Amino acid sequence: MKILTVVGARPQFVKAAAVSRILREEHTEVLVHTGQHYDERMSEVFFRELGIPEPDYNLEVGSAGHSVQTGEMLIRMEPVFLQEKPDWVLVYGDTNSPLAGALVASKLHIPVAHVEAGLRSFNREMPEEINRVLTDHVSELLFCPAQKAADNLKLESVTSGVHVVGDVMYDAVLRHSVAAEKNSTILTSLELKSEQYLLATVHRASNVDDTNKLLSILETFATLGETVVLPVHPRTRKAIETAGVTLGKNVKLVEPVSYLDMLWLEKNARMILTDSGGVQKEAYWFGTPCITLREETEWVETVEAGWNVVVGTRRERILNAVRDVSPPAARPNLFGDGTASQNIVRLLESERK
Repeated sequence: MKILTVVGARPQFVKAAAVSRILREEHTEVLVHTGQHYDERMSEVFFRELGIPEPDYNLEVGSAGHSVQTGEMLIRMEPVFLQEKPDWVLVYGDTNSPLAGALVASKLHIPVAHVEAGLRSFNREMPEEINRVLTDHVSELLFCPAQKAADNLKLESVTSGVHVVGDVMYDAVLRHSVAAEKNSTILTSLELKSEQYLLATVHRASNVDDTNKLLSILETFATLGETVVLPVHPRTRKAIETAGVTLGKNVKLVEPVSYLDMLWLEKNARMILTDSGGVQKEAYWFGTPCITLREETEWVETVEAGWNVVVGTRRERILNAVRDVSPPAARPNLFGDGTASQNIVRLLESERK
């Protein structure tokens, strides 16, 4: 069986690494990197740490507006798909890369399998939400991380090819958290002590491209009275510079960190403030309280379990959550048992066209 896997952004590298390790034991995988994340700290270091093979194709699309970026991906992917003639095209998540891969494959009548299918924020103003919906509706196999995702698809009359397999990011955390503990020196290099800092990430367009929201978040960080570690996405750094924001002295603005360093920062933080879906889940698995800097989340299970509080970007709501959040002792097993990758490969084998 030949699988063509499309990746482009760092969360997809993590997910693909877990599945590729199993897939390549018995099958052929062609890895296509769109180049959506191209900075060494956002791309190459992830390939090295996660043991991902070098991409067979790097489309080097780079950064651009949604239409231009997606259009370039479509143009550059089509000849690759025609040449490789895979049995399946495998895509991950909700960025422009999986959408482009799914569109090209569907037009060439190559079946699409979508990992992390069925997630919904129910906010159509988010580009990621459009990408999720469109990718799901052209996919023939839809791999859901939890039952709620499958329920969302059923509401959209998508029932064929839907499978609840667990979360491949959990597979990755289980596999790599030991290596993070052994090899990461990030706490020492940043002069941090366990549970004596807050970890923050801000990268969503809805927060970064809206100056008022960005200012509200960063100004609130400055008033928290604790060290806030903020690994900064390139687009976020640019927005901060453009807005002329002066960060609080308690905010440690650092370059993007590697996957292992990020896991170790998450595990040792007192609390996490984020607009990232993946970080919300990782916080849950590590037992680190999480505050989501959005008005909604796809990962409602973490909220219902009491470990994630959705607050948006208003100062008062953020401050209240940081002060009052008190998760329960229990953390239910929400996203499978760490065998999502094996489940996905088994289903690809059984559904081979």
